[in-house]
Amino acid sequence: MKAYTYILKCSNGSYYVGSTKDLNRRIEEHQSGEGAKHTKKYLPVELIYYEEYTRIDDAFYREKQLQKWSRKKKEALINGNMKLLPDLAKKVFVS
Repeated sequence: MKAYTYILKCSNGSYYVGSTKDLNRRIEEHQSGEGAKHTKKYLPVELIYYEEYTRIDDAFYREKQLQKWSRKKKEALINGNMKLLPDLAKKVFVS
């Protein structure tokens, strides 16, 4: 069985990260306003990135990981700029 972690771009420019066993059905739910409060508020949405997994718990774990990422780090992932990810993961400490 396949599972997916996905990123949607909402009409206000925000990103929504989710996971599902049926990507097409879930996108349709989001587009019809039945997916999540955030996506319902900012329709239409566009699927801009997804990853495929063999287990839903792996997809869910990845969803939770990506939800913690900064916008810039998500955009690096979306754009395939994997070399930027380590630098974007570093926290800046101000003394």
